[in-house]
Amino acid sequence: MSQAQSVVSYITTDPLTGIAIGGMDPVSYFTEPMPLEGKPDYEFYWMGAPWHFANAANLEIFKRHPEIYAPQYGGHGAMSMARGFVSDSDPRLYTVFKDRLFLFYSAANREAFLLSPDDAARRGAANWPALSKNLSTQ
Repeated sequence: MSQAQSVVSYITTDPLTGIAIGGMDPVSYFTEPMPLEGKPDYEFYWMGAPWHFANAANLEIFKRHPEIYAPQYGGHGAMSMARGFVSDSDPRLYTVFKDRLFLFYSAANREAFLLSPDDAARRGAANWPALSKNLSTQ
């Protein structure tokens, strides 16, 4: 009997389109009051997934430093990661904490994270290396 492989991706993608973080522009989380929808005209492949951007400037910014603008934990739910498991996230549920983007599965998860963000981010970062080993990069 062969062992089943994970079907969960390292980078969260839209299940219908395959686009990273639901097609939202990751740079816009840092530059706009609300994140912007990316456009297929401004597409960049990184970490095995296509990412969309609202404009050429944001695309170029991301290309230079994707690790700064991409969500933590591949875009998986930040509070779930802090609790020791992988979950999906909703790109509309987010926070930028210490110049890093965190996405959440639910509003309640975001609120739990914000009660003690330093601790939650530290626990998530500690859990990510082991949990991410089981995620598919394709």
